[in-house]
Amino acid sequence: MISSICTLYSSLLYSHFIESRRKMALISQLFGDEIYDPFLSMVNKCPVLNTPTDWKETPEAHVFISDLPGLNKKEVNVEIDDERVLKIYGERKEDKDDKNVKWHRVERCRGEFRRSFWLPENVKTDGVKASMEDGVLVVTVPKQEVKKPEKKMIEIEEIKC
Repeated sequence: MISSICTLYSSLLYSHFIESRRKMALISQLFGDEIYDPFLSMVNKCPVLNTPTDWKETPEAHVFISDLPGLNKKEVNVEIDDERVLKIYGERKEDKDDKNVKWHRVERCRGEFRRSFWLPENVKTDGVKASMEDGVLVVTVPKQEVKKPEKKMIEIEEIKC
């Protein structure tokens, strides 16, 4: 019974997918290959999605790698606050054009961007280093050993009435 339900559901999904592809092909024929892509529009308007960042942990450090094409180090800020939050932020400036320029497509995001990451307890915030080359920001946050809380045994006293 469950198998037949799953088969029916998957065939419905597949037929919906095929129908959607057929409709998109028709739209493409009518309006050309350059059609509105809602996903691309969402990515360009969202500062989180438009600032992709990888976070890896090595035995020595936490390493953050952010793609910031077209920006230089003067346009990007990196800071860590007292609550161990790493913040990467800045602004992509608007292109200044003369009035004779006609734009056919604008896909690159402009304006402010901000990424924040809660760092684990094992970071050493006073040894952070950042470098930037070819629009790729690398932030290295060294690790330190976290002291485990000491256990202290408390003697239970008897209360005499």
